[in-house]
Amino acid sequence: MGVILLVLTSLLVIFIFSFLKVAYDTISCYFLTPRRIKKIMEKQGVRGPKPRPLTGNILDVASFLSKSTSKDMDQITHDTVSRLLPHYVAWSKQYGKRFIFWNGVEPRLCISETEMIKELLTKYSTKSGKSWLQREGTKHFIGRGLLMANGSDWSHQRHIAAPSFMGERLKSNAGLMVECTKNMLQSLRNAVESGQTEVEIGEYMSRVTADIISRTQFGSSYEKGKQIFHLLTELQSLCHQATRHLCLPGSRFFPSNYNRQIKSKKMEVDSLLLEIIQSRKDCVEIGRSSSYGDDLLGMLLNEMERKRSDGFNINLQLVMDECKTFFFAGHETTSLLLTWTVMLLASNPCWQEKVRAEVSEVCNGETPSIDHLPKFNLVSKNLPILSKSAPLL
Repeated sequence: MGVILLVLTSLLVIFIFSFLKVAYDTISCYFLTPRRIKKIMEKQGVRGPKPRPLTGNILDVASFLSKSTSKDMDQITHDTVSRLLPHYVAWSKQYGKRFIFWNGVEPRLCISETEMIKELLTKYSTKSGKSWLQREGTKHFIGRGLLMANGSDWSHQRHIAAPSFMGERLKSNAGLMVECTKNMLQSLRNAVESGQTEVEIGEYMSRVTADIISRTQFGSSYEKGKQIFHLLTELQSLCHQATRHLCLPGSRFFPSNYNRQIKSKKMEVDSLLLEIIQSRKDCVEIGRSSSYGDDLLGMLLNEMERKRSDGFNINLQLVMDECKTFFFAGHETTSLLLTWTVMLLASNPCWQEKVRAEVSEVCNGETPSIDHLPKFNLVSKNLPILSKSAPLL
């Protein structure tokens, strides 16, 4: 009887201690630490809008965005900061070039002084990085890929991925890029010939960039990769919506509809990626290939087989996270840039004619290639001026 009482007492003590520790950590994370940071910043003259408990300034940011995007733009302009980051414009006017606002319980320090930004990126690059909210919000989307890596992990992952995007390697993929672009242009011609008078050019740009990254870095066609892109797009939207609730303690463990959908979509993406990875590994195992390849996926798989002395090792989950990172983020920025460029050319016919004339002169009816690039003058050097002068044309 005494032994049972002793065991129960011990369990009760452990439970009470664990409960108090969790309670203290929660209070510290959501109340004490933000308050301490706020006081430290105020002593240095850095102030900002007053945060609400738990949510910080999330509702304020949402309100600013709702107002700025409630109406369509009157004209094409490159001054998009006031439309996409209206809270930054308003608070920088009110609190100065240096101010702080709160994304939930995490502070966001906004700075615009060039020298300070340079110092932060050079001297403190290993200490700065993605916050807990950012990493937790994208955990099921792109996981711990390069975009969400911090410190030494970021350095290691960047070192592994960098060779795939070196100049010579990209030149060797020029043929595939041209082929993908031809396919996209043909589908665009078919749409016009079928009687369509209006097309969503962003979809075509997204398709061609996705096709290129799929073929050049993962050895899969767009037809196979488009399922992954579609699922990742849905995951991005779901994770973005779920992130709004991360400021509430324990919200990521709630059996909400968002969380259930996110886990389901993540399992589908991982399953498709495993098929691509397994097919590459099977080729080596049956002797069809002597290596995993020299593209990004091949380099990741080769690195997974290595045992590093510095303690950084890649596992299968990290390989899939890197695939998701480059599958999605690797093409999104390029497709947006191409879409914006086409839109500017369409709204400035005079520049369009100049560019078309130069391409016709340099290529002389041939398909554009790497050898033609050094011969372009307007396309490679002067076309960026269009971005600055578009509002004036």
